[in-house]
Amino acid sequence: MSASTTRVAVTGLGTVNPLGADVASTWDAALAGTSTARTLDNDWKERYGLSVDFACSVSLDPFDVLSRPEAKKLDPSGQFAMIAAREAWADAGTPEMDPTRLGVVVGTGIGGVWTILDQWDVVKERGARRVNPFTVPMLMANSSAAHIELDLGAQAGAHTPVSACASGAEAVAGALDMIRSGRADVVVAGGTESCIHPLPLAGFANIRALSTRTDDPEHASRPYDKDRDGFVLGEGAAILVLESEEHAKARGARIYGYVAGRGMASDAHHISAPSVDGQSRAIREAVQDAGVSAIDVAHVNAHGTSTPLGDIGELNAVVKALDGTTDQAVVSSTKSMTGHLLGGAGALETVFSVLAAHHRVAPPSINIENLDPDVPMRIAANAPQNLPAGDFAVLNNAFGFGGHDVAVVVTTA
Repeated sequence: MSASTTRVAVTGLGTVNPLGADVASTWDAALAGTSTARTLDNDWKERYGLSVDFACSVSLDPFDVLSRPEAKKLDPSGQFAMIAAREAWADAGTPEMDPTRLGVVVGTGIGGVWTILDQWDVVKERGARRVNPFTVPMLMANSSAAHIELDLGAQAGAHTPVSACASGAEAVAGALDMIRSGRADVVVAGGTESCIHPLPLAGFANIRALSTRTDDPEHASRPYDKDRDGFVLGEGAAILVLESEEHAKARGARIYGYVAGRGMASDAHHISAPSVDGQSRAIREAVQDAGVSAIDVAHVNAHGTSTPLGDIGELNAVVKALDGTTDQAVVSSTKSMTGHLLGGAGALETVFSVLAAHHRVAPPSINIENLDPDVPMRIAANAPQNLPAGDFAVLNNAFGFGGHDVAVVVTTA
């Protein structure tokens, strides 16, 4: 339990992802149960021999939103992050504040993979002198955090957690700690990723992490279905504006809800196989840190990637962490619609958690045709589920290769 009594409100949201180019369109598409997985419109399968040629791509061209000179200095992951951050900042009311009290925490799992690989091709084909002089600022993992910090003039600190698929959620957790510790009044936090590229697709496919349902990509991501066979790669960014409740109320900000707690653990088990013990410790810590009880958890936005081992293991970890008190909780895996955003996933799913608490509805897990009989919790299968009228908590889980376990708790009040 944190020693700080500072409550941390969510006052702004922003995203660009396969479901939508902003928060409103994303939420509408999520409640409608929209699948975004499509066969890629390119020759990668034939040219490189890819076994998986589908993914969930973003729904906009960043060059339609950012100025061309700005966009050309950012890796696609940075472009997504900048667009999401500006939406979130505007949504928060563009606060006027002391810049030394404003921080940034934006995570990524891989960083500027497009820049790295594109510029290596330039070296091989055209020579070293033709490499883009902005290559290093574009490819570095902290590029998104740095550019957002510059854009907003944030001076309380800019940080970049890199913990695979837990990175975005760890960024939210880091922002919470930053405000609680008194380092900042407001923190712009989230995650981003852009790696729908032949190399990551080949790498994930070769460890059998991706669904191979190439004949029906729209229904490939099917968490909790007994015929699930892997995740679908996605891309995009999500950003939240977190703010001390005192600061938010003093400026009359609209409050969506509260990031009330976080838990973090590491498995020390296996580079890619999950551990129920590590996950349950992170969940238990997050619930305790939030000062809520198991019965208060009405909704779980699960990591739920659609892998045979991971989906059931995670829900068993939730049941273990909450001491079996889970009958009241409904589970959603929004990855069934967005695909897996890797370093952006935990941030986007925190946005979904905040919206679920704010609107009191859990988005669906789609493509469930035959529910796995080993599922130990109630799933929002193929349709949204209403959440309670009173105060409640939402649990958001994010787990990454390497055994990085992060859980974030969002509350209505």
